[in-house]
Amino acid sequence: MLTNISTKIQIELEHKDDVREQTLRLCRETIRACGTAIKSIHRGDYTAGKKLLAIAGDSIARIAIITEAHQDIYHSGYVTSAQQEYTEAAVVLDILENATIPYPDTLGVEYGAYLCGLADTVGELRRYVLDSLRLDRKCDFEKMLDTMDSIYTTLMSFDYPDAITKGLRRKTDVARALVEKTRGDLTIAHITTRIN
Repeated sequence: MLTNISTKIQIELEHKDDVREQTLRLCRETIRACGTAIKSIHRGDYTAGKKLLAIAGDSIARIAIITEAHQDIYHSGYVTSAQQEYTEAAVVLDILENATIPYPDTLGVEYGAYLCGLADTVGELRRYVLDSLRLDRKCDFEKMLDTMDSIYTTLMSFDYPDAITKGLRRKTDVARALVEKTRGDLTIAHITTRIN
């Protein structure tokens, strides 16, 4: 009798372990593709960025499918991290190319992961602003600063425990600091331009 029970549990755990391994691999692929996509986007190669984001989006969708019967794996930290990275890259591309922001349901990510990815976007937008200043690249600096500030203001409205928002409070504090630093940098650049 105990042998039958043991066999059944063994089969289930083997299956679960296989799902976990597949999920880890897909999460790594997602994070790698998103990191490379952001580099491409900052170089102005939106076509390459979109291709990499399509790969990442496919991985995110596959994770949801293979973990459907294993929600403990789906709600693990590594899946959340992959969803955050995907959100960050997708939002950066949409803001820079279309001046829009995609919905979390469109991306197929959990709301907490989406909000954290949105918070991380502020850092990438700061990088874009600073690169534009340094390279004397055309950029609507005020609009970009307004977008960063709008993201921060929106994030401030989500005052829920970290267990729900996946560490959003800390990321919101970082976003606030980045917005203020960027505002200062743009002010100094504006004053310097006027003096010269």
